[in-house]
Amino acid sequence: MAADRPSTAQTYQLLIEVAAPVRVCVGRLGTFDFPAGLYAYTGSALRNLEARVSRHLARAKKLHWHIDYLLAAPGVRVCEVRRHGAAECVVNQQVAGEIPVKGFGASDCRAGCGSHLKRLR
Repeated sequence: MAADRPSTAQTYQLLIEVAAPVRVCVGRLGTFDFPAGLYAYTGSALRNLEARVSRHLARAKKLHWHIDYLLAAPGVRVCEVRRHGAAECVVNQQVAGEIPVKGFGASDCRAGCGSHLKRLR
């Protein structure tokens, strides 16, 4: 996996390939449909960003964050990890793409991004 690593990285992006349409059930939040395609998920960690990224990449894990439910689905894989020094919402807003599920991955977003998961193509 390629990665650029600024010394002040506080934000990460996962480029995610969804090979075929997938339906994901996120507990009480509901069931969501994701079309096949390439997605960008933007997240952050104030402490220990590498541990957060490693946790997302692990196949066996307790499903905690929205994105973990998608990453655990069959036919879904992370194809690249990018690290950034800018704030999470700033990086997310620089990504042009469709929001397939409003609010997905943005439960703590203060900038009104709409989602921190975007479908690129």
